[in-house]
Amino acid sequence: MASDDSPHVFLTADQLRVGVFVLLDLPWFQHDFALNSFKIRTDDQLRELRALKLARYRFDPARSDPLPGLTPLNDDLAGRALDPGLAPGAAPAQLADPRDAEAMDKRQRMVRVQQRRVAIAQVEKAFAKAATVMKSLSRNIYARPQETLDELGALVQDMVTAFLDSPDATLHVMSDKCGGEDVYFHSLNVTILAMMLAKGLNLSPEVAREMGIGAMLHDLGLNDIPDRIARKPASESTTAERNLRATHIDLGVALGRRVGLSAQALAVVAQHHECDDGTGYPLGLKGPEMSLAAKVVALVNFYDNLCNPPDIHRAMTPHEALSYMFAQCRSKFDAQALPLLIRSLGVHPPGSILLLSDQSLAVVTSVNPGKPLRPWVLVYDASIPKDEAITLNLAYEPHLSIIKSIRPGQLSPSVSAYLNPRKRTTYFFDAGGPEEPTGAR
Repeated sequence: MASDDSPHVFLTADQLRVGVFVLLDLPWFQHDFALNSFKIRTDDQLRELRALKLARYRFDPARSDPLPGLTPLNDDLAGRALDPGLAPGAAPAQLADPRDAEAMDKRQRMVRVQQRRVAIAQVEKAFAKAATVMKSLSRNIYARPQETLDELGALVQDMVTAFLDSPDATLHVMSDKCGGEDVYFHSLNVTILAMMLAKGLNLSPEVAREMGIGAMLHDLGLNDIPDRIARKPASESTTAERNLRATHIDLGVALGRRVGLSAQALAVVAQHHECDDGTGYPLGLKGPEMSLAAKVVALVNFYDNLCNPPDIHRAMTPHEALSYMFAQCRSKFDAQALPLLIRSLGVHPPGSILLLSDQSLAVVTSVNPGKPLRPWVLVYDASIPKDEAITLNLAYEPHLSIIKSIRPGQLSPSVSAYLNPRKRTTYFFDAGGPEEPTGAR
């Protein structure tokens, strides 16, 4: 992707044509295009650009179609050609302010963008609170089991209410400032993803709550496994180490009984590594022998382990993980739950890095429940500070489409720092759902 340091060459409004890659030297709220830089693809875009009535339009020859017969202007020539009395190096005159209706629309757009930022801040605050509960769980489950379970149950009940009672609960990927490398984030991820599937599987609030508690505690037995074994990749472990790690299930069930978990929650702890086709462990159960809640947790546990393995260099992107599960592991999972997970997360789940049709790069920040193929994205634009980055709801950007998902390792250091793909993908939810369409840029 070309940088904003490309040679400053310009065209007049009359020279603009379809195929020109234009770079608008305007704040994003002073025009109606999705991005500040894009290739002109339609006559409508051409008319809208000319309607801006700019003195000159910067463009990138390298990303434009061939332009036979056009003579681009450099900085100095552009200014003098448009205003013969303009001194060399002086800036050309700018147009008057847009009409009142347009100005009001842009101000409203800015307000709505700020509202989205406030909403995301609230989600991050709720995530931090949930993380605190998980830390407390790890510290206090032995010393104060009933108090800890009550606190855990309240957190799970919030999730049950959000996902079962709200038609528009939205899944967000958390930023680095919210997440971390601690093992309890895996349990939080698994619980949130399981709750996301509860409504589509028609689980009752009672079953969903016990599934959530079981999901939160599914790896409880790992507390009694030495860290050097518990966190070691299976491919690097000896047979004895893998066998020892596998005992975390029995250890978790025993502790769950001691602290008073329900039979439904215990089944989740006991079966979260079983598979629908009988290839799981420790008992090699098949689908009919597993509870539905355990099937759901086994599915999302497998998915999160692909995205967040002990060795982060082996991590799959969310898109790769779903593709792998569907193409190569379909028999391992419940035939209803796996397609529902894919539909719920979308082909491009939160955290995915995308190449858009205008050749810009973006990261998926949240999923639109009604249109999972058209998520919210944060777009890389070197001309805009990271903390003011463009956020687009692709459901309301018909001119933009997703070309493909790409690996974070393919990004340049500057783009990677801007889009900030996390080493570990951590999720949280917003019960209020996505904002109304704003056209916000």
